[in-house]
Amino acid sequence: MKKENFNNMDKNSKNKSLRQNPAKMSAPPSRIKIANALKLLLKDKDFNSITTAEISRVAEVNEALIYRHFDDKRGLLHAVLAEYMNVFYSNLKFDLKGIKGAINKIRKFVWASIHYYDQDRVFSRILLLEVRSFPGYFESETYQIVKQYAGLLLKIIEEGVKTGSIRDDITPFSIRQFILGSIEHYCLPAIIFERTIDNDVLADNLCEILFDGIVKKE
Repeated sequence: MKKENFNNMDKNSKNKSLRQNPAKMSAPPSRIKIANALKLLLKDKDFNSITTAEISRVAEVNEALIYRHFDDKRGLLHAVLAEYMNVFYSNLKFDLKGIKGAINKIRKFVWASIHYYDQDRVFSRILLLEVRSFPGYFESETYQIVKQYAGLLLKIIEEGVKTGSIRDDITPFSIRQFILGSIEHYCLPAIIFERTIDNDVLADNLCEILFDGIVKKE
């Protein structure tokens, strides 16, 4: 099977700025300052150790504005994560345009996900370590975007089953869960212990293991 090299094609994307979130552009300046302050603090501290007083001090706004804009500190966390997810999901959909074939799309999906986890460690720590243990996350806007992200992968897998490039004796749901779980578990040690990630090697290794199991044999 011929493998398209999307890794080299996307090298330049590591240096380009992410497309702006329209919601952020229209938000009040104080709301943007508060969200940016939390992002800055999360680079060096875990969420539970950050106080609203610290956030307001870094943002240079009145502490009461945190509760006005976000209800509470966890609401602020969900808002920041939703912003990250919106940008990531929008970029991923854009980058998948023009790619032919389910296998190539999955390879791109895997590479892009690892790349984003690696490039934005604040986003990775929030999504993988900070929010999932709280029930409110599963009712948040962020979780709805995560479901869209996972649903996009499911559609690609179903496309592969329909066209005959992916086995039809394994459920698309099971393949989807394996891919998403593998991406996260591959990246998690590097995120926890602040290690570097070789995006290309990691994506290639994961895809080789994955495709050996799901690609329909001739």
